[in-house]
Amino acid sequence: MRRADPTRQSRVAHARSGCVSAAWAAVAVIAGGLLISGCAEQITKHGHHFNENDLQSVQPGMSQEQVRMSLGSPATTATVASGNAFYYISSTMKQSSFFTPVETDRQVVAVYFSPVGSVERVANYGLKDGKVFDLIKRTTPAPGTQEEGLLKQLFRNLGRKQNIFGDG
Repeated sequence: MRRADPTRQSRVAHARSGCVSAAWAAVAVIAGGLLISGCAEQITKHGHHFNENDLQSVQPGMSQEQVRMSLGSPATTATVASGNAFYYISSTMKQSSFFTPVETDRQVVAVYFSPVGSVERVANYGLKDGKVFDLIKRTTPAPGTQEEGLLKQLFRNLGRKQNIFGDG
């Protein structure tokens, strides 16, 4: 019969506990890395981002098709007083962890065309040139009234003579 060596069992148990503690340390390092990376700032870019050379390639007198070949399809087009306009819109958003994203940069490149369809001028508008406003309001106010509280709405007809049956 073979007798168990107590020192060997002790060494095996110690080696196993060392492996377990090393595994927990690795899990802790990975979890810490994920937590720290979750706090990292995320930058998101949308739309057409142009270099200065791209905008300089658009010259007065170019046709609309030449502008499309040079800058690509516009984000939107519009008819303005003197002709048409192409708008190329870009924005850069920054978000840290779970906070609301903040717009850090916005560029609107407007290419204005004459009535005959050639480039008149190019304008570059930035975030400082625009005004942010909410196009959607979730209320529809009645004309000529202001917002009334609940109690005022309930008791506004007290003291008024009601004509229920149509008597004059």
